[in-house]
Amino acid sequence: MRIYISADMEGVTGLVDADDVQPGGRDYERGRLMMAEDVNAAVRGAVAAGATGITVNDAHGPMRNILPESLHPVARLIRGKPKQMGMLEGLAPEHDAAVFVGYHSRAGALGVLSHSFMGHEIEDMWLDGRPVGEIGLAHTAATAIGVPVAVLTGDDCACAEMTEWDASVTTVAVKYARDRFSADLRPSDEARTAIEKAVAARLSVPPKPPAAPAAAHSTLTVRWQSASVASTLLGIPGVSSADARTVQAEGTVPSLYRLFGVWMRVAASLTNQHPYC
Repeated sequence: MRIYISADMEGVTGLVDADDVQPGGRDYERGRLMMAEDVNAAVRGAVAAGATGITVNDAHGPMRNILPESLHPVARLIRGKPKQMGMLEGLAPEHDAAVFVGYHSRAGALGVLSHSFMGHEIEDMWLDGRPVGEIGLAHTAATAIGVPVAVLTGDDCACAEMTEWDASVTTVAVKYARDRFSADLRPSDEARTAIEKAVAARLSVPPKPPAAPAAAHSTLTVRWQSASVASTLLGIPGVSSADARTVQAEGTVPSLYRLFGVWMRVAASLTNQHPYC
């Protein structure tokens, strides 16, 4: 059994503020160790369920948050950027299941550190007209690649967003949002034990491969804070304008996921704001 883990940071146990998750923040060094511990709990659960190959993709910000020496020794780490598939780099049909660790709710939700990929630069996103953030887009891309999402960990708002998108995914709330930068925290040992047990239980019977998507093509729509970003993106073939700040494109979800990564790099060059993820 081969398991893929995509690890974000805002939904990690104990973290509530930008200083916890952004390099240079006063508590970032502690935060990156907390991130590794949540990932290691998921790895232990996968091993207990019989996984023989585990890939971890560092999916947050600079994607160099997890120190290799702090990761469980059975797991392989994908680290650094750029990555063509960003938060899903390395995911392949050969994986039996995916686990999302440390994920957060989308822009506009009152979840801990909620946003969609680029903080304030992305105002909203839709996939086939349905509001979407990092959770829904990553889940749909993974499913289209042929890999079921088994477990997601994060705050209670992220868990609710995942359940609304796909109720079959097991969720583990490691904290409960009080506001965007505050939370009621589960004790660290308790939260990690919950992660480990949930992953072990869910993977004890590997999830069935997802059914082929009904539609071969989807439409991704993104509303940017800046009309300049939207205008510049129109120079990319296949990108069209919905209004002065909103662009869209059609394609398979994995191809849209990859294209969206290009959009973010263009936006970062124009706004000097790098993707949080």
